[in-house]
Amino acid sequence: DVQLQASGGGSVQAGGSLRLSCATSGFTFDDYAIGWFRQAPGKEREGVSHISRPDGDTYYADSVQGRFTVSSDNAKNTVYLQMNSLKPEDTAVYYCAAVFGSHRHTWHLSRIYDYWGQGTQLTVSS
Repeated sequence: DVQLQASGGGSVQAGGSLRLSCATSGFTFDDYAIGWFRQAPGKEREGVSHISRPDGDTYYADSVQGRFTVSSDNAKNTVYLQMNSLKPEDTAVYYCAAVFGSHRHTWHLSRIYDYWGQGTQLTVSS
């Protein structure tokens, strides 16, 4: 079975940092790109970041560019989202998702993803 397990959420003050993890299993890691999405109460799910596989190209939403960094550990089949300089508007439930192949122009669209993990809550207080 395909599984994506997001973890690492929590509560942090504005300006702080946190790292989310997305542990994957059940598929060939190199064949699937991984995206990070978030959804705040009353808002639509938003594409945050994406890492292509196997080339490792990365993509970011304008709202997190320069503050968030996505990376992967091939040995652990895990993708990370390092979040720095956090802001209250980053508060949301964060999800990771997997999509087969390359989608450099559509990575931000949730409908293209094949598999989703459960969310992990991030709360940033001012």
